[in-house]
Amino acid sequence: MAVPPRGQLDPALRERLLTEARTPWRSLRRGLWFALVASAAVGLAAMALRASAGGEVPLTDLGIQLGALTLFGALLLVDRNRPPG
Repeated sequence: MAVPPRGQLDPALRERLLTEARTPWRSLRRGLWFALVASAAVGLAAMALRASAGGEVPLTDLGIQLGALTLFGALLLVDRNRPPG
């Protein structure tokens, strides 16, 4: 396959490559953030069910789950699509 002369690259391909260069591995990172947010939400839901059933939920465990949900949710929001610049 011949390489086109400089400046004759398809504009759509060029834009996609520049986007990937600015934010490498973004889809993989977003998948990881989503999985971690979901895990923290499931853990928090399990703690809520345990508390509603009359069980004891240590405050430190609740703090860890809330912190994880907040942290990974913020990372998911920060890693969203943004215009270049």
